[in-house]
Amino acid sequence: MNFMIASHSDVGIKKNTNQDSLLVKVAQTNLGKVCLCVVCDGMGGLAKGELASATVIRTFENWFENDFPAMLERGFDPEDLKLQWDNIVLEQNQKISTYASSQGTRMGTTITALLIIGNQYYIMNVGDSRAYLLTDQLYLLTKDQTVVQYQLDMGMITWEEALVHPQRNVLLQCVGASEVVTPDFYSGPAYPESMFVLCSDGFRHVITPEEIYDKLNPGLLINEQMMKENAVWLTELDKQRQEVDNISVALIRTCQGG
Repeated sequence: MNFMIASHSDVGIKKNTNQDSLLVKVAQTNLGKVCLCVVCDGMGGLAKGELASATVIRTFENWFENDFPAMLERGFDPEDLKLQWDNIVLEQNQKISTYASSQGTRMGTTITALLIIGNQYYIMNVGDSRAYLLTDQLYLLTKDQTVVQYQLDMGMITWEEALVHPQRNVLLQCVGASEVVTPDFYSGPAYPESMFVLCSDGFRHVITPEEIYDKLNPGLLINEQMMKENAVWLTELDKQRQEVDNISVALIRTCQGG
């Protein structure tokens, strides 16, 4: 498998700092090329959210460069991956929480992590950043860990009410600000000529799934320049529609070969 990659992050129209962080890494392995993508949306006063998200991103980068090769030498095992990512969440939750307490504040971050390896994808999610798959249509691969999503699942509110709910940004858990964090894990086939999209919630609040598909579908975006241009176009549309959050998106298009 080969990959085409583009990413874009914007502070937005209201906040003074960009508390989102993202990572995209590709490596050649004995199983072919693999891709790791992580998007984190930090929260906390002053620069604390930025610190939380950047800390988690650095941890995943270190894992990819040091622990992941050792895993491949043993033979790739999805359960081993889940265990290692679970441990990252556990350790980072404790580390960020301890530091925030020492500073007399609270801080935390969402995590959406994607690994594409051997024609399969593996995703871990904490919070309300998202992963999408675009092929013949748009598929949401993750479920938001939010109060509104819980109410929606329980039939307490309608989809239309969820879109404008005053608590739509309230998380059920995040890394660093929750006593216990339980990530969700997802997996499935990664076919060539597909587009994976990871984004913070600021990217998708005020644009529709149809608009995301129209601008980011793999049939349209045949090179990295087009991918970047359309990611920027959607970000600017967010800002025109008065999205107040930071806005971040990463695109990974799978291709034959590699």
